[in-house]
Amino acid sequence: MAEHDEETGARARLRKAEEAAKSQPASATMRLSTFLKTVEKKRRLSRKDRLRIVEQALLLLNMNYVHLPLKRAMHAVDPIQRLKLLRFRLLEVKESQLPSEMQFHQRMIEIFASTRDLHTMYLLPAPFKDRVAYLPFLIEQYFETIRGERTEKFMVSRVVTEFYESIPNAGPEVLFFEPGVEVLYWNGVPLRRAIEINGETQAGSNIEARFARGLDNLTIRPLETSLPPDEVWVDLTYRSRTGRTLTLRQEWLVHATGSAGTATLASRSSKKKRAAIDIKKTKINQMRQTLFAPREVRVRTSMEHAFNAGIRTVDGREFGYIRLFSFDVAEPDELVKEFVRVLQSDGFPQEGLIIDVRSNGGGEIRAGERLLQLFTPRRIKPELFEFINSPLNLEICRQAPKHWELSRWAESIADAVVTGATYSSGFPFDSEEACNDIGQVYHGPVVLITDALSYSTTDIFAAGFQDNDVGEILGTSDNTGAGGANVWWYKDLINAFGKHPKSPFKTLPRGADMLVAVRRSIRVGRHAGRPLEEFGIVPDRRHHMTKRDVLESNDDLIMRAARILMKKPKYALSVRPFKPKDGSRGVVINAVSKIEPPDSRKNISRLDVYLDGRPYKSLDAEDGFIHARRITLRRSRRKKIELLLEARDRENKLVAVHRRAI
Repeated sequence: MAEHDEETGARARLRKAEEAAKSQPASATMRLSTFLKTVEKKRRLSRKDRLRIVEQALLLLNMNYVHLPLKRAMHAVDPIQRLKLLRFRLLEVKESQLPSEMQFHQRMIEIFASTRDLHTMYLLPAPFKDRVAYLPFLIEQYFETIRGERTEKFMVSRVVTEFYESIPNAGPEVLFFEPGVEVLYWNGVPLRRAIEINGETQAGSNIEARFARGLDNLTIRPLETSLPPDEVWVDLTYRSRTGRTLTLRQEWLVHATGSAGTATLASRSSKKKRAAIDIKKTKINQMRQTLFAPREVRVRTSMEHAFNAGIRTVDGREFGYIRLFSFDVAEPDELVKEFVRVLQSDGFPQEGLIIDVRSNGGGEIRAGERLLQLFTPRRIKPELFEFINSPLNLEICRQAPKHWELSRWAESIADAVVTGATYSSGFPFDSEEACNDIGQVYHGPVVLITDALSYSTTDIFAAGFQDNDVGEILGTSDNTGAGGANVWWYKDLINAFGKHPKSPFKTLPRGADMLVAVRRSIRVGRHAGRPLEEFGIVPDRRHHMTKRDVLESNDDLIMRAARILMKKPKYALSVRPFKPKDGSRGVVINAVSKIEPPDSRKNISRLDVYLDGRPYKSLDAEDGFIHARRITLRRSRRKKIELLLEARDRENKLVAVHRRAI
């Protein structure tokens, strides 16, 4: 497999914007000041419209929002009271004295953002839908170590060169503005503080997530999820490569993502009831994919948006590298199938795999949980999900279509009338059997790379990775985004009641929308019972991004992950069918251990063979190896025999599994 390292996240988004500047018509992009003038001319939301939005938000947060008790306790907030006050003020004011529509949207965004939950959001109506405000450069964080002391710095990592080259009579602040310059101030505010201020409006669950989102959204801001920037332009003070301190003034631009030649932003799985997705992050990532040329990756076209795979060489050794961009797929089983094909493809390294989920906004929960089995011999225990107990949630579980599979929660919600429990019983989305129907495919060690922008299903995937002891987690932040819930769109709540005449959910005016965390995720294994929301996943090790990571291809990060893999045990199991002379069926089995000398007890000691779920034979290994051992299988009338191999080390621990039909 050819080596390929694709840029992702904010860096790739800016590259997309750069390409868009070359290919899109002028009408696709305008100055922020021009856009705001067009907004002022649009028809205003009436008082009746605003009351409808507020009353439906009250219903949604009070009766469906699963994290309300947690958020009230952790952040000392009361979004319900704030909505009641907003409703009261709307009822008291005259129609002619209504505050501006922008002020109303600002209040609604602030109330939802107070929960610090990116699964629970107020989405703005037209003309903000499918608009993105951006600056034609990108800022990223990195660290330098000087005399043993680590120092945080920020640099411009990407610049839309065509934009600045077109400026007539450009001064030195433009001519010296290039990737690699160090950023010092944002409108006179020290950059770290400016990022923190921006992060406070981004609803990150923890400090790490808020800072990461403050940086990620510093120069690219989808307007459906946040109002336009307050400032029309930004004064960016930076230190050039020659050491000069200069200030660049840059106007905000607005890109129309639904203009000719570009697609509107719509999540593939966001309308499904088994999704856990960061809508803001997904919309930005989909804009990047819409505006840029297709990737040259060794995965099927239908999965290009989800992941790519390549080979990275460190210290002369090859490692598999998979960048998992998104779990937002139409068919979760197809993602799993394509992963299996890539892992088993010729030339793909089998002695160490790096899975990089940084900036992955989530998607289908089933996709994330079913992938885990491919990397471990242990049985995967899926995470559990709970409703908050309320009369409305009980009615939803009873009224919703059968294929939504909500009836199993209904009984425990009804019991809450007697028990007074806050949450329902927890059930997995998929059975344990569904999460283990394929089994281990990759037998080498695996490292997972996360950051504070890993959210939703990616949080759930990382939790399962840790809870089921699949491998080590290497974080470029001290935590993940901590989004532990199943998110529903407002339309899902309407559809749950269908045409029921007593449905409390009413259509929202002017295309306004809301989404809400309906079921919370509860961890299993050694973290059993711990909620994922707010707490997230703390990595086993931390890597501080370097200047080389930011400007090149994450070289130091990949090296750090590879050196973790080098110290891990490596196993291989293979099976090749053959036909004995008596007409029966047989297999040739190979088992390999590669263990560092201090860990000799981790060598394969024996291999247990099962046929159709029953014990058949046990083979002893010699120095951790079984070489070309032939086994004749018992006769069976069945066309296929289910063969299962379980390799155990000298401490009787399961270290590798191989399953196939013969």
